[in-house]
Amino acid sequence: MDIEAEKILKQTRSLTEEGKKEEARMCLLNLLKDKPENIAALLMLGGSYYEENNFKEAKLVFQQLIKISPGTGLYSIALFNALWQLKEIDEALEEIRRFMLHADKDAEKETIARYLSTLEAMENSKQINSTVKPDSS
Repeated sequence: MDIEAEKILKQTRSLTEEGKKEEARMCLLNLLKDKPENIAALLMLGGSYYEENNFKEAKLVFQQLIKISPGTGLYSIALFNALWQLKEIDEALEEIRRFMLHADKDAEKETIARYLSTLEAMENSKQINSTVKPDSS
């Protein structure tokens, strides 16, 4: 990574620690104008949006990370969580499918296992919901 980007990221961390989150985001956005594929800046920005419950912006940032590296579990889980928070359940499930196609099965064993257990839990809750009859009163 170049020295200038490293300085900006360090400054961003300091601003975040001081509680100046909006200033920190502006630093990241400025850095990303010049270096749109800076992974560290994208992760920090997406995480910042997510922490602020700004899931729409977080989703956009995490989608950028996936364009850069489609098989990285960390990025996929981040996008899945943002989609889930936005109640975009079908899109969240599609993200699991997309990831499974691109993931290195050995390098991403942990993420794959987490996704499989998530899918199983979702399937179990669907079965439970489908067996509950609506109250006809």
